[in-house]
Amino acid sequence: MTATSNDSDMRILELLSDSFPNIGATATEIINLEAILNLPKGTEHFIADLHGEYQAFRHILNNASGDIRRKVNILYGDELDEQEIRRLCTIIYYPTRMLERILSAESDVEGFYKTLIKRLIEVCRVITSKYTRSKVRKALPANFAYIIEELLHESPSNNKDAYIATIVDSIYSTGQAASFVVELCEVIKRMSIDQLHVLGDVFDRGPGAHLIMDTLCGYDKFDIQWGNHDVLWMGAAAGNDACIANALRLSLRFGNMSTIEDGYGINLLPLATLAMDVYADDPCSAFAPHLDESTSISEANVNLIAKMHKAISIIQFKLEGAIIDRHPEWRMADRKLLDSIDYAAGAITVDGRTLPLTDTNLPTIDPADPYRLTDAEREVVEKLHHSFRSSEKLRRHISAILSHGCMYAVCNGNLLFHASMPLNDDGTLKTVEVAGEKVRGKALMHRIGMVLRDAFNHDIEPARRLYARDYYWYLWCGPDSPLFDKSKMATLERYLTDDKVAQHEEKGAYFKFRNNPATIDMILDEFGVEGEHRHVINGHVPVKYVKGENPIKADGKLMVIDGGFSKPYHKTTGTAGYTLVYHSRGFQLVKHEPFSSAEDAINTLTDIAGTTEIVELSDRRLRVRDTDKGRELQRQISELRRLLSAYRHGVLKERYK
Repeated sequence: MTATSNDSDMRILELLSDSFPNIGATATEIINLEAILNLPKGTEHFIADLHGEYQAFRHILNNASGDIRRKVNILYGDELDEQEIRRLCTIIYYPTRMLERILSAESDVEGFYKTLIKRLIEVCRVITSKYTRSKVRKALPANFAYIIEELLHESPSNNKDAYIATIVDSIYSTGQAASFVVELCEVIKRMSIDQLHVLGDVFDRGPGAHLIMDTLCGYDKFDIQWGNHDVLWMGAAAGNDACIANALRLSLRFGNMSTIEDGYGINLLPLATLAMDVYADDPCSAFAPHLDESTSISEANVNLIAKMHKAISIIQFKLEGAIIDRHPEWRMADRKLLDSIDYAAGAITVDGRTLPLTDTNLPTIDPADPYRLTDAEREVVEKLHHSFRSSEKLRRHISAILSHGCMYAVCNGNLLFHASMPLNDDGTLKTVEVAGEKVRGKALMHRIGMVLRDAFNHDIEPARRLYARDYYWYLWCGPDSPLFDKSKMATLERYLTDDKVAQHEEKGAYFKFRNNPATIDMILDEFGVEGEHRHVINGHVPVKYVKGENPIKADGKLMVIDGGFSKPYHKTTGTAGYTLVYHSRGFQLVKHEPFSSAEDAINTLTDIAGTTEIVELSDRRLRVRDTDKGRELQRQISELRRLLSAYRHGVLKERYK
């Protein structure tokens, strides 16, 4: 650093000097950052396609995809038997309920607590050993922070034995043992996952999407790459009526009223009233909800749901026709099928083929103007629109999705996106028009992310906001959407015909080329992803493990981690989802077996059920300096060294209090 340095450099150093006003403060920070660079890399968890399966999601977070059990085995594998290890792990996962159960039968409560606290402190010490004391301190609960920190950083010795024993005795004697154990277990779980990557599709099918979002909103570090089901709900929250209808249709299809009514307070009474009026004598058998064996719904409610399902589906087809008319540039006129129906003959023409309708009771459709909503339908749409737009919790959850995510992310040599990258038939990047701009690859994903945010920004012109609101629906089902990437969404054909050809949805070129290492390298180059070991990580398409499909593709360059968390997929995939774990030793893929409930896990002391596949191990332990964060710290160190030089050469004056 010299007196001839440019004004920009000087401004940077002056700003730095506000935080580090002298040589001592600057040198201390350099020493601190250099030390952090040599800590082990934090553990990243990748998870995709949760689809409302809250209990399975919560269990995976609780056990960190088996990492907590692995640490407990290392510590106590030679000291405790299998049953004792399982009990200790289950206490960590579900401390409140496990303590209630154990203490009701425990004769020596004081001895139990003292032993348990000792073991939990040892587990916590191992879990937090890769982090700085400052980072651990920030994760500690305020009421027990001092005590936990003392226990974590004081190893037993002749001088400290009595001190440590007194702390533990006092925790019990003051009646704080249960609270202390619960808080300590939360620290262990929270520090076991340094960064959580959610590769899209929190919503739809399962009953607990709102609970998953509640959990994420309280999570320290997570990011989300938007999935097609997420943008559907984002569009609904933005006021896109076609998205609202689709979200309700999917909820009714799977008999999932919890997220709609209990989670977001959506009033379904107007829709139910319309359905009972219009379809009173119609069994609506094609619209019967898909229920798993654990769902308990009365026959009367199943019939009502079927009628509501049919009513919202017809409304959806009408609303979608209006969007298609507004946007001829999307070239989706072939999806306007209501005017392809011969209502007198009970037949529909699809792709030049005339097919019989399986359901001809369509009383709300006017053959002369099939896309016109009836007065009753319009009233229902208006009330649903108000209900979605006024849901405070939905607004808060969508705000979290917007602030923590986008269409893609690049992190530590990995490119993350939910579904697809639009490609031409020859495997090259496909140019797509978005809001009047023709873009492809990285520019396409960036442009889409910016357009979607326009729907929630009030400082732009109304035309841009309307386009953004409509575009959510295109992303849900448009042929060139990187979140859909199929020839069509054949919803109407599935409901009103039994023709498999008409129902077929042809996947885009990405799904034909994604097993080609050269294609994946081309995509990684497009996004500027560097490194010897770099990957694309996707979800979206369930991996059919039961049919021998491998989630690791393109010679290890692509990892597809949608294993089917959603219960309806379990028979198709043969799994109940994947999580990918990237720690300081490398990548591990965990294949999960179906998870029944937290209560069953507690009753049977069931730990994570699954198998772990070593995907890629490093020949050395990865450090913080090997990560994106490490590169940023090295830049900070470089700037601090320039500041240090400026102080030493008198370019800047030191300041002392």
